[in-house]
Amino acid sequence: MAGLVEASFELLGFAAENGPAGLAGAARNRSREAESVLGSRLVVFWSADRATEPDYLSRALLRPYVEVLARLGIAPDRTLRTGHCPFCGGAPWIAARRSAAEADGASRFLGCALCGGEWPFARIRCPSCSEDNPERLPSFRSDTYPAVRIEACETCRRYVKSIDLTVEGRAIPEVDDLFSLGMDLWAAREGFDRVEPGLAGF
Repeated sequence: MAGLVEASFELLGFAAENGPAGLAGAARNRSREAESVLGSRLVVFWSADRATEPDYLSRALLRPYVEVLARLGIAPDRTLRTGHCPFCGGAPWIAARRSAAEADGASRFLGCALCGGEWPFARIRCPSCSEDNPERLPSFRSDTYPAVRIEACETCRRYVKSIDLTVEGRAIPEVDDLFSLGMDLWAAREGFDRVEPGLAGF
């Protein structure tokens, strides 16, 4: 754990100097904490069955470690929940729709915010609360971002942003997520919270 905390302080320093204003400020505040506090935050994030609120910085600090575990095929000892990554238990930060058999339409894949992997998930199901009533799962689009949609849930008031690769085959989910931040601002004004923050974080 000591090595992980030390590496985390280095990453926080980099974010404090090079990140956008909101992220840089949060990184500066976190880097002023004692090593024991930073270590405790990482442990709480790692062991939480369900986070009460997203902890973007802890997730970002742990991601390189979990990506190495994924490359080595070593599954971390974390609680696995429906709608979360079947490898590391991370929350989905994005969805992608890809062509499938013509009779089946597009397949939906969720992308893990922690290890970077992805897994298939039902098209009509909320990854946060498992709601599967289509009437409670609206999706919203904008002509400005034709391949992007907000897949919301009226039961838990959360959403995942989806990139439809059947509309734009050259789309890159990480890039299109940043490009379409206006959709996240709209969703927030409508009272929806993203299941997990995107790469922009704040």
